[in-house]
Amino acid sequence: MNERSERTVGTAERTAITGLREQLVDLHRELLRWGLVVWTSGNVSARVPGEQLLVIKPSGVSYDELTPNSMVVCDFDGNLVEGDLSPSSDTAAHAYIYRAMPEVGGVVHTHSTYASAWAARAEPIPCALTAMADEFGGEIPVGPFALIGNDDIGRGVVATLSGHRSPAVLMRNHGVFAVGRDARAAVKAAVMCEDVARTVHIARQLGEPVPIAQADVDSLHDRYQNVYGQH
Repeated sequence: MNERSERTVGTAERTAITGLREQLVDLHRELLRWGLVVWTSGNVSARVPGEQLLVIKPSGVSYDELTPNSMVVCDFDGNLVEGDLSPSSDTAAHAYIYRAMPEVGGVVHTHSTYASAWAARAEPIPCALTAMADEFGGEIPVGPFALIGNDDIGRGVVATLSGHRSPAVLMRNHGVFAVGRDARAAVKAAVMCEDVARTVHIARQLGEPVPIAQADVDSLHDRYQNVYGQH
């Protein structure tokens, strides 16, 4: 993994990659804005449309130092295609998700405080808020423990989200992985995951949260996904 690929980037790919590099700088700032990351932890990636390529944050680089040129391009084997910096240590996980889930256009990883606290307990976040039904379609599930550096985390994410409507998973003893149709949607899922994790945690300090009936969860999720907002 993370070897230099011999692949060259064509003109059409170049236009898409340039736009994604700029977008990812802005989206990484959103992680800071919403308090989802500290120091250099966390990352956002985006699929290059129609290609077996992804754009991702480099490893260990401060968010303040990120520029479009510092973003790196990798293939779906995790090999570096373009860039002067080493890719994120989570690149193999992101690459596996893109290979296994062709509908996914963006992946986010955070260690946000409240969601990671649920992950440390290996406990799903129960669907006790309408905002959870809207965005996640039920509970936010827990994925297996996996070591960093290969595609084991990606395998756990894919296995856990298969059959779930949730775009986010709490990887046990680790943190959040969120997916979306594009990178912005994945960041939104990560933001919402932390928001509901905090609220349900506070609710549990007062007593046991009351779950929403499944029929109501289904109705809320359908309305939010297909009626709410501008289409």
